[in-house]
Amino acid sequence: MIRIGQLKAPVGHGPKELKHKAARLLKVKPEEVLDLSVRKQSLDARKKPQLFYIYTVDVKLGQGKNPKKALGEAGERAVVHRAKNNQVTVSLEKRYQFVQPGKEVLAAPPVVVGAGPAGLFCGWMLARYGYRPLLLERGEDVDARQRKVSRFWETGILDPNSNVQFGEGGAGAFSDGKLNTLVKDPDGRARLVLEIFHRFGADKSILYQNKPHIGTDALGGIVKRMREDIVRLGGQVRFNCQVTDLVVGDGQIIGVVAGQEAIDASAVVLAIGHSARDTYSLLYRLGVPMSPKAFAVGLRIQHPQALINRSQYGCESVKGLGAADYKLTAKASGGRGVYSFCMCPGGYVVNASSEPGRLAVNGMSYHARDGKNANSALIVSVGPQDFLDPSPLAGIRFQRHLEEAAYQAAGGKVPVQLYGDFKAGRGGTSLGDVEPQMKGAWDFANLREVLPEPLNAAFLEGMERFARTIEGFGREDAVLAGVESRTSSPVRIWRGTGLESAVKGLYPCGEGAGYAGGITSAAMDGVRVAEAIAEKYRPLDPCRSGPGNGPL
Repeated sequence: MIRIGQLKAPVGHGPKELKHKAARLLKVKPEEVLDLSVRKQSLDARKKPQLFYIYTVDVKLGQGKNPKKALGEAGERAVVHRAKNNQVTVSLEKRYQFVQPGKEVLAAPPVVVGAGPAGLFCGWMLARYGYRPLLLERGEDVDARQRKVSRFWETGILDPNSNVQFGEGGAGAFSDGKLNTLVKDPDGRARLVLEIFHRFGADKSILYQNKPHIGTDALGGIVKRMREDIVRLGGQVRFNCQVTDLVVGDGQIIGVVAGQEAIDASAVVLAIGHSARDTYSLLYRLGVPMSPKAFAVGLRIQHPQALINRSQYGCESVKGLGAADYKLTAKASGGRGVYSFCMCPGGYVVNASSEPGRLAVNGMSYHARDGKNANSALIVSVGPQDFLDPSPLAGIRFQRHLEEAAYQAAGGKVPVQLYGDFKAGRGGTSLGDVEPQMKGAWDFANLREVLPEPLNAAFLEGMERFARTIEGFGREDAVLAGVESRTSSPVRIWRGTGLESAVKGLYPCGEGAGYAGGITSAAMDGVRVAEAIAEKYRPLDPCRSGPGNGPL
């Protein structure tokens, strides 16, 4: 396969344009291009409002005299040499390969605790290769969970085990469904994750877009189909099944307790998500090594989506392009990082609480991203120096303190404040031209009383810089909501060689263990942990073993 990079075409180009551009670069006739597949697409807005796509494509050529017969590798190298263009190379992309299975015998199927991205992908890979995993999820299946979350937003009645944080699909099921990641991918796991998402229903565009996203409305069906395939492949999935204890003997995991049931297991994957605070407390009591971890907290801000489009595209809308996004970073004078996080174009701010008497918010977009507002968290870095004590659980206590203040600020509703009022340090009672797009009841409050003043100062300093980057970003009637406290895990559960904890057979995994930050990186870590288990143990179903039995 021949790979061409930096192929440029205007937004709205026709289907033949890329093929003809590729043929010209390769110095062949267009009819000799048997196949052209897009590997990457990114937007070039440097000359806005003139907008272009920049592509990386893979091209399969036919032989000159027999154009329907594919050119061999030697012929492709000759074409690349003749092109004399550094945009043109022979594609040497490494395809993902699963590991060779180990030889130790599993006494019982591996148990995966949690059915978010890390747990689902770990479970699916284990099921695909014959390990018949048992997935235990404290929340409900995605359909029941969606009904429970809708009820919470409408009535305020919270189910602590089935909400925006807990249940099939994890916290990412009520988000924008972003799939971009900064994690390096020499072994092809990121590509594998995208291919699996596509296999189970995500649009093909996620395989090549620079900033792929699925959308909360599409994610539900995808995770449901993944779960059904795990069962088809010999695994089990149980909902409303919270793990309340671990059984350990001589430094080795022996099993787990879920409700009144003791379940034997010599391999347990902890894919618990970053909000499983009771499970962190359990691990602390059991002496599982872990430490507090830096994270970030802040507020959500809403602007009209048209304002963001004008800044990023040069106009309010472009045919063929969806809602524009942004990414902003600054360093405050005190040394804290201030940055946008989980930006949701055309999205909603949602009440993402999971504990009674405490309130946290998040952002969410549907696949179409067609809401009136853009929203993003603007968060400020915090670390152990900000916490009240050096305990591994100190970051959780810090989060809870903020969430209790947010809950009290507006009587259990999402506290909202205009940016101008926040800046002036006064409460407000009316909106400007920006109408909040919210999931869950909201009311006015003074958010300056929710965050500690050093964080407020850093937030305001960051806002001043962001307002110089995006015209109108600092408008007085931009709508703030809080508190954004669940950006990443406040805890890291230590793991060593083989990805095991000091408790042998216990595999901390994903975002909740402190080894990921987002859907794709969590899923990739789930794949890594499945590999670690497979390298050690032989499969329970040997017919599915071996790296040649490719996942797709």
